[in-house]
Amino acid sequence: MSEGRRYIERQEVLPFFRPDLGDAEIDAVSQVLRSGWLTYGAQVREFGQRCADYLKVEHAVPVASASAGLFLALKALGVGEGDEVILPPITFISTLSAVVHCGATPVLADIEPRYLGLDPEAFARAITPRTRCVIPVHMAGHPCRLPEILATARQNGIKVVEDAAHSFGSRLDGTLLGGFGDATVFSFYATKNFTTGDGGLVTTQDPDLAEKVRMLSFHGMDGNAWQRYSGRGSWYYEVVEYGFKYHLGDPAAALGLVQLGRADEFLARRTEIAARYSEALADLPGVLLPEEADWATHAWHLYVLRVDPERIREGRDGLIEDLQVNRLGSSVHFIPLYKHPVWTRGGLPAEGMAEAEKYFQSCVSLPLFPAMTEGEIEDVITVVRRSLSDRQS
Repeated sequence: MSEGRRYIERQEVLPFFRPDLGDAEIDAVSQVLRSGWLTYGAQVREFGQRCADYLKVEHAVPVASASAGLFLALKALGVGEGDEVILPPITFISTLSAVVHCGATPVLADIEPRYLGLDPEAFARAITPRTRCVIPVHMAGHPCRLPEILATARQNGIKVVEDAAHSFGSRLDGTLLGGFGDATVFSFYATKNFTTGDGGLVTTQDPDLAEKVRMLSFHGMDGNAWQRYSGRGSWYYEVVEYGFKYHLGDPAAALGLVQLGRADEFLARRTEIAARYSEALADLPGVLLPEEADWATHAWHLYVLRVDPERIREGRDGLIEDLQVNRLGSSVHFIPLYKHPVWTRGGLPAEGMAEAEKYFQSCVSLPLFPAMTEGEIEDVITVVRRSLSDRQS
């Protein structure tokens, strides 16, 4: 690897992500802290209802993280030992970990190259009599080809848990994600389209599934146990199933309530920045830009360039080196699951991953967040253009 090239002068590093927090968020959290109620409470309940209203789904259960949400959704659906769960290789480790922690066996099926989601045909080929569930991942904020996956799943009696960690605000044929599968899981981690710091959400149209997720997330206690330290509560509670401490707390929910109110503003700004990138980089050879299908609305959690290593010297890694030298952040989403030691150590097969492998060898995510300034956007564009122009083979 050659040394990176300097194209601009920056005094400070532009991080891959910087949160957009104002006085309203700080005041909301401060108010909760002053109240003395620091754990699961009324703010969490309100946040769940507001999310359900926004997404137009029947039920929304706030949880500690999307990782917790995936696990809870699978547990609530009865996924366990002896079951197989199909998922794509291009996703964060949480998707895989949720399956393993349930005692089920993960089975990988390749992605489709255009929108980077689970390939419906690869999913169909991976089904066996042991397949209990599929986890389609809405990668980078673009919905996957979910109608085809749902049709195959329904024909085979397979449950569907959507991993929408990147995709709060994404639409499929005009309808917001959140109510298509048996359950959908969103992330409110710090880098996501809006944040509770850490946190997640499980949505569903099924009241029984929602109640089971809620109960499992709160030690397996009955629904009103959280009130036992309030003036309305009772000391008596019942544990109806072995559960977990995976619920959200009121300070995080208070932050989320303010951020949820800004969700449309954040999405509009992300969409604007993504359009700026695409317009400025469209004429560069050897680069594939992200697309938005006519049947989808992209949430633009990530802006992923794919750099052709046969046309750009040192490929994706060369571009990352140039961005770093110019004090600009970037990232890679994601290292395929089958490349991690936890996968290979378990002796799990990972055959037929040609599209995932091709994607991984070329992908780089550019900085994209609402708080970016015009100067920062232009700096990224300048460095990407000059780097890729200079590195043409």
